Amino acid sequence: MKKTILSLIGIFLGAFSFAQEAEIPQILAKREASNQALRAFDEELNATFSTEDSFVTTGAGTLIAGKEALSAYIKSQSGPIMYWIRTPDEVLVNSKTKLAWETGTWKGYLEGSDEAVVGGKYSAQWTKASGTWLIHSQLFVTLEN
Repeated sequence: MKKTILSLIGIFLGAFSFAQEAEIPQILAKREASNQALRAFDEELNATFSTEDSFVTTGAGTLIAGKEALSAYIKSQSGPIMYWIRTPDEVLVNSKTKLAWETGTWKGYLEGSDEAVVGGKYSAQWTKASGTWLIHSQLFVTLEN
């Protein structure tokens, strides 16, 4: 009986791990596509990777709610044009709740430069409620400048 229970637990954990591992490459591919859109200054394409009601907390602590507000915030910024690259360190997925956690480092670059001028840590919450992985919230903290 004990061996049967342990076997069932092993099968369950293996299935959970497999389900989680199958989702991670999808999230990483979306993150890479988002990075490429930002590098190309294609805000419209980049917006397709987020939910309509997504939240962003900028590196300086400004909270932005929704795609429209984010677009307005970006357009209101003055100074040199920049793009950001997020590099994931870890992605964890809960297939049952259709949520994922991503954390890593981010760096900001001036247009035409490959040398970062600002950077820090970030975390992101992904949701698959719509059937595809989308970013629901992101928190950036500036630690380098």
